[in-house]
Amino acid sequence: MIAELGHIALIMALFVAGAQTVVPLIGVYRDKLSLTKFSVPAAKLQGVLLGLSFFALTLVFVGSDFSVKLAASHSHSAKPLLYKISGVWGNHEGSILLWMVMLSGFGALFAMRSGALPDKFRAITLAVQGALGVGFLSFILFTSNPFERLNPVPVDGQGLNPLLQDPGLAIHPPLLYVGYVGFSLAFSMSIAALILGKVDKDFAGWLRPWTLAAWSFLTLGITMGSIWAYYELGWGGWWMWDPVENVSFMPWLIGTALIHSIMVLERRPSLAHWTVLLAITAFSLSLIGTFVVRSGILVSVHAFAVDPQRGVYLLALLGLATGGALTLYAIRAKTLFSQSGFNRLSKDGGLVLNNILLAVATLTVFLGTFYPVFIEAISRNKISVGAPYFDLTFAPIMAVLIIFMGAAPLLSWSRGHWGQLKSLGYKALMIFLVILAAAFVADINLLGAFGLALGIYLAKSVVHIISKRLRWNEKTQAHSARLARKQPAQFWGFVLAHMGLAIFTLGAVTMSVWSQDTIGRVKPGEALTVAGYEFTLGQPEGGRQDNYEFLRAPVVITKAEKPVKTLTTSQRFYPVRNMVTTEAGFHFSPAVTLFAAIGEGTPQEGYILRAHYQPLVTWIWFGAILMALGGFVSLLRRREEAA
Repeated sequence: MIAELGHIALIMALFVAGAQTVVPLIGVYRDKLSLTKFSVPAAKLQGVLLGLSFFALTLVFVGSDFSVKLAASHSHSAKPLLYKISGVWGNHEGSILLWMVMLSGFGALFAMRSGALPDKFRAITLAVQGALGVGFLSFILFTSNPFERLNPVPVDGQGLNPLLQDPGLAIHPPLLYVGYVGFSLAFSMSIAALILGKVDKDFAGWLRPWTLAAWSFLTLGITMGSIWAYYELGWGGWWMWDPVENVSFMPWLIGTALIHSIMVLERRPSLAHWTVLLAITAFSLSLIGTFVVRSGILVSVHAFAVDPQRGVYLLALLGLATGGALTLYAIRAKTLFSQSGFNRLSKDGGLVLNNILLAVATLTVFLGTFYPVFIEAISRNKISVGAPYFDLTFAPIMAVLIIFMGAAPLLSWSRGHWGQLKSLGYKALMIFLVILAAAFVADINLLGAFGLALGIYLAKSVVHIISKRLRWNEKTQAHSARLARKQPAQFWGFVLAHMGLAIFTLGAVTMSVWSQDTIGRVKPGEALTVAGYEFTLGQPEGGRQDNYEFLRAPVVITKAEKPVKTLTTSQRFYPVRNMVTTEAGFHFSPAVTLFAAIGEGTPQEGYILRAHYQPLVTWIWFGAILMALGGFVSLLRRREEAA
């Protein structure tokens, strides 16, 4: 009965979404306020119905109702409660339903918080959200029904993929979807602005908080996915340029460009066309990500489904949404006023260059991700594009971007001058020369040293800006503290985000260049040595817990015969899925992360053991979290700019 109620709520949501699409547009066309305002209750009702449907599916999983095919395929009565709940979205159908819950939730939230916006703008925005809802609800009901019944009913379920039975995967998809779907509002608002011919300072102010929220949640989602891949997959890296990682990264890059474009549009009537185009592109790339993980077009450990038929449906939705938006842009762009020309040596110019570099970086990732698909479609030859391509193409673009990120905030709006960069320029040059000279003398990797110099330079730039803003060298500490309290939230958001990128850069460069690892077959009592650390395998022991069997072993780490840490690593066997996973043991610290992972073996022949030494890897995630925090801080209410 619960499954039927959830299914009925989905059907009702489809009809409500259709009405939300059509009725407000009729009201705008006929200039009837009553029809225009219909969008608000419709958006709220759609959100309630989809929330009820998702709640019903959650009850099905928690109650182990294996008469529902989805629960039988992705749950098991012996699973812990957390993984029964996360199993709701640990599959194609449930994840699409969660996607729709987020989409309708953003629509409902916009309806509740947009009372001060023009009625026509709000109505068109919600109508576009409704149209997106119609497309995805049709997709769910006709190709991916999560409430499909199963007959005969199995005694027990097949269980969730063991790789997904992890707290990180309970958090990662919802955060990622909030980011993905959050860009739908930027998309819908841009469509409304194009139709009404209003892309100006007011539009930028309306668009800004929703874009910041989406970008911040997407940052957290990507970070959580990176952490999960690091410790759960046990391969020793924080980023592998996997296709699904890439399709989440591309909307993040374009979303970053969109935030900076909005900053310019809020100041002067410039970049109007570019802002709209970026908003359309950000959500289009989110749709591409949704398509990729469900179509089977790209192979990934993160993929939900490999069903080409459902992929075709999603591709059609992508084509309609993106193609329709770009067509409207081509028709209506000439109606938008955008002041052309700006001083290149200004904050405006720096932000424009920032946008260009981010767009080029996105194109680079797009080509590296989809070029193998194009080649296979044309010649049927299979090729792979991996880390070497991205190291050679993406990394230099980001290096240039960081250089300009450090300089642009020091310039004035509209018209800057070289004198504003003089102080930082001298200090930056000294940083680079000292670090590169030290690297040359100590025979250290020069590219790695250059990367460290970039991170230190960006951090120094942020400190320099804070110093100027708070007048550290001119005023007393008490006066600087008063100035700090008067700074707008956007300033502190900028500080956190840019400092976060600096810390991220230092961590990524150090870990990528100076990490060490080894692998070998060892017997209990024998050791592997990495970077001066000895990893000694203890006596393995077997057992059973929850829904898996395990082989667990301690690994004692010492350095110069002094104990550092005892790690626990294991192999798990899930009988229901007939699948083996490796659980690595970790020792995290601000400076160094050590981890060990046991593989197959016997007491007589020994066990495969992998040992890793990775410096500053925690800085990567700390920096990314700071960036997300910067976005959230910027959402706080603006205060009057300090004098």
